[in-house]
Amino acid sequence: MFVCVSLNPALDKRLKLGVLQLGKVNRACNVEVAAGGKAAHVAMVLQTLGAKPVWLGFTGGASGAALVEGLRKLEIHVEAVSIAGATRMNLEIIEDEARVTEVLEPGPRITGEELTAFEQRFQDILAAAAQHAIVTLSGSLPPGVPTNYYATLIAMAHKYHGRVLLDTSGEALQSGLAACPDFVKPNQDEAERLSGRIILDASSAADVLKQFIERGAGAGAISLGADGLVSRSKVSGPALMARVPKQASRSCVGSGDASLAGFALAAQQELTPIETLRLSAACGVANCLAESPGRARAADIERFKREIQVETLE
Repeated sequence: MFVCVSLNPALDKRLKLGVLQLGKVNRACNVEVAAGGKAAHVAMVLQTLGAKPVWLGFTGGASGAALVEGLRKLEIHVEAVSIAGATRMNLEIIEDEARVTEVLEPGPRITGEELTAFEQRFQDILAAAAQHAIVTLSGSLPPGVPTNYYATLIAMAHKYHGRVLLDTSGEALQSGLAACPDFVKPNQDEAERLSGRIILDASSAADVLKQFIERGAGAGAISLGADGLVSRSKVSGPALMARVPKQASRSCVGSGDASLAGFALAAQQELTPIETLRLSAACGVANCLAESPGRARAADIERFKREIQVETLE
């Protein structure tokens, strides 16, 4: 069972226009609204890869109802924990030249009672998985949720013998590492902030991953955007680098989430490190061609799996 946890989900509104003019009236030529948040994108790509993920998250208000409806239309199983506040709405502005601007709301405040309800639902899902859960914890934390809450969820998942993949930033990432997730996947900026090091190339990314493993992670990867994806499964020994093909992209929003879905499926299928990195990088690149975040096409993923080269870093 794949469990995609979303503590701060969103309804995404995507606006397309010619050129964004700051301080002036801008008229969009197209508007799309879809289920969003990092965990939703992970669940969508897992669904495309043939898995049957469970999406677990807080939802409230009309925007929360629309989020649930959007996921169910994609035939994703939803476990929604109701809250008093309304689910946030994020804005993505795409210009004709493919420049993307995102405006992210902070999310509603979560109460102690709502957190307790979430934990009970999470434990019920883990118990039903009978020690076979693969849990993805991704995204920011809304107001009212302690910064070490991902560490709490990691401990709960491990109690039920589940495996955990963590994708977050800041204090949530720092405390999450201490709880020993099975896998961690920050992007370059997030990894630099936590490690205090500048990542100049694949080699320096591999060194930062070594630090994260020493701090508790079982394995990890760092996305370098268009330059590729670096992964490491142990402190000693080489890291791996996947170089991705250069291409025109619609939008790369959600590509990190797509890659995380690839790592989750690879964990379930027990793929080799090279096969794992090739699949995950292919998911991320395919997402850049998708109509919206998380909607990567299976045919594109398969094509990029054949094209992507993986090399060993000394």
